[in-house]
Amino acid sequence: MSSPKYRFETLALHAGQPVDATLSRGVPVYRTTSYLFKSTEHAANLFALKELGNIYTRLMNPTTDTLEQRVTQLEGGAASVAVASGTAAIFNTIITLAEAGDNIVSANNLYGGTYTQFDAILPKLGINVTFVDPKDPANFEHAITEKTRALFIETIGNPVLDYTDVRAIAEVAHRNGLPLIVDATFTTPYLLKTIELGADIVINSLTKWLGGHGAGIGGIITDAGRFNWNGGRHPLFTEADKNYHGLHWAIDLPEPLAPIAFALRFRTVPLRNLGACIAPDNSWILLQGIETLPVRMARHSENALKVAEHLSKHPGVTWVRYPGLKNDPSYPKASKDLKNGFGGMVVFGVKGGYNAAVEIIDNIKLFSHLANVGDAKSLILHPASTSHSQLTEEQQLQSGLSRDLIRLSIGLEHPDDLIEALDEVLLSTGSKGNA
Repeated sequence: MSSPKYRFETLALHAGQPVDATLSRGVPVYRTTSYLFKSTEHAANLFALKELGNIYTRLMNPTTDTLEQRVTQLEGGAASVAVASGTAAIFNTIITLAEAGDNIVSANNLYGGTYTQFDAILPKLGINVTFVDPKDPANFEHAITEKTRALFIETIGNPVLDYTDVRAIAEVAHRNGLPLIVDATFTTPYLLKTIELGADIVINSLTKWLGGHGAGIGGIITDAGRFNWNGGRHPLFTEADKNYHGLHWAIDLPEPLAPIAFALRFRTVPLRNLGACIAPDNSWILLQGIETLPVRMARHSENALKVAEHLSKHPGVTWVRYPGLKNDPSYPKASKDLKNGFGGMVVFGVKGGYNAAVEIIDNIKLFSHLANVGDAKSLILHPASTSHSQLTEEQQLQSGLSRDLIRLSIGLEHPDDLIEALDEVLLSTGSKGNA
């Protein structure tokens, strides 16, 4: 089932699932650790990458394979690899293409866990990360050195919601012989096809809108299949790899494997040997969510726009960020690329600042106070003291995060109920100001 033949909504339901011997309509869950070899030759060929097939569920699983194929077709890529979480997908992506002494240039408006990984953990492994303001693509160009191995961005920054000009930053990356890594969690392939804009590696947290129900954790990378790893800037792909008896990943792989050298190395080096695998049951849970992704993302976006428009007129609200608001700084760029909606996230500040924000979060009804986004249910959080609390005050301010910021993940409830819940707490706290 190739992507040119079917549209997004059809692929979300059918892609990657061949009819098996049981004629099962639903995707089966393969709860097995390992798989039989037909012979010693068959086993040796699998381990030597001379033949593709199932070996061990840490590496691959038929249920997960359906998930990977489905996301690949939704993204318009060449191959995907699913892992235990979005965070694991990011970490394994970096160590697949970078080693001690190397550098990554990253946007500074990242999810707190990603920022901490880049700021505190990767440097301990010898991989340096340079943070830049992504609003000006030239900032990436100025930060690139001979040791830079990739550029990293989020499509919509978490939590300030600046929309990133993927196309412009991809041009910077490719002009310098570098891949662009894009965390597309906040947009999903339904709202934005980042590969069409120039992304080389796309990362999605399956936990969020793709899964959509807060029921399972997972992450996935999609290899666009077109980056030239033999361009002289990626020694891990051009020098002999002792993991595979001197294999040169960018040189020795035969067609049709050569274009997906990144995905293959990701699967067979860090995933195989470090083990951040996704359970087949989680893969199945997340597949159920993907089936309704187009319907849900449209509703998330519709509801979020209504909430953002209401908050922007509320006397107790000092500011609102949502890429779909016509007066939002991101709107001119976002409106050119996001044709199916602007996503389910809204952030805002209130009169009374931090104290009023805390009072609102502690007393609001209907919204669930927890650290997640992309659920069918609406969620609320104070990022500065939770998801981004490991950042210093200076780092928070540099990324645009203020202490009064309240983050809303808008769900699938009736928008009037959400607005009424917000009005109730806004009118009963110090945020009402002179209203």
